[in-house]
Amino acid sequence: MKRALISDIHSNIEALEAVFADIRSQGISEVYCLGDLVGYGPNPCEVIDLVMQCKLCLLGNHDQGALFDPEGFNSGAERAIFWTRTQLEDGGGSVAQRQKRWDFLGELPRNHQEDKFLFVHGSARNPLNEYVFPEDIYNKRKLEKIFAMIPRYCFQGHTHVPGVFSEHFQFLSPEEINHEFRLGEEKAMINVGSVGQPRDGNPKACYVVLEDNVVRFRRIEYPFEKTIAKIYDIPDLDNFLGDRLRDGR
Repeated sequence: MKRALISDIHSNIEALEAVFADIRSQGISEVYCLGDLVGYGPNPCEVIDLVMQCKLCLLGNHDQGALFDPEGFNSGAERAIFWTRTQLEDGGGSVAQRQKRWDFLGELPRNHQEDKFLFVHGSARNPLNEYVFPEDIYNKRKLEKIFAMIPRYCFQGHTHVPGVFSEHFQFLSPEEINHEFRLGEEKAMINVGSVGQPRDGNPKACYVVLEDNVVRFRRIEYPFEKTIAKIYDIPDLDNFLGDRLRDGR
C-alpha cells in the first residue's frame, strides 16, 4: 500500500496545491492529514475544501483553536486564529459550504490507529498538544513514556521539523538518512514535517510517502512569495508569519 502523510498546512493553499500535485504525479490516491489545517496563513477556507478529499484527517491544536477559544498561543498565533474564525464564519462560498467546513472540523478525531501504525498530531501521549522536538532525545524519561504508548510506529506533526525518533533515543533528520527510512522491529516515531510552514531551515513544503515499510521524505517547491504577499495584505496576520516562510523557520 502506498499513501501520503501530510501535516501542518496552516492555511497555505499554494504549498498544499503543490504537494497534492506531487502526490498525484506518483499515482497516490490515499492521503492522511495529521492536523493543523488552519492558523497562521491566508487561505483557511480553500485549504479545508481541499483537505476534505483526504481519506483521513485528524484534529490539530490550531483547528481546535478555531473551533473553540485558543489556549496557549502567542499573540500573533492567537490573532491569526481569531481572523481565521471570521473567515470560516463569513468567508467564501454559500452558507451551506461554510457549515460544511465547520462540521468537517468539528468531527475530526484526535488519533487513528491501524494495526501497528498510530497517527496523531502531537504525540501518542497527548495527541493534540504535546511537542516532541529533536532535542527531546536528551529527555529519556519523556521519550520512554511516549514510546510506551506506541504500538510500533507513530506518525506525527506539530513541531514542523521532519525526522525519525528511534527507541534508542536518536533523532535522524531526513538528510542524515538520504530522505528514506525503513521501518524495522524497533519502535519509531516519524515526524512528517510541515506542508505550509516548515521550520527546519528549508522553505520547501515537506511531507512523507509511506509504501509498505519504507518512509520517504519529500520536499516540494512552491511560490511562497505569493503566500507572503497575501499575509502582508491582511492586517490581522503578522508580517513575521510571511517572512518565516522564506527561511523555513
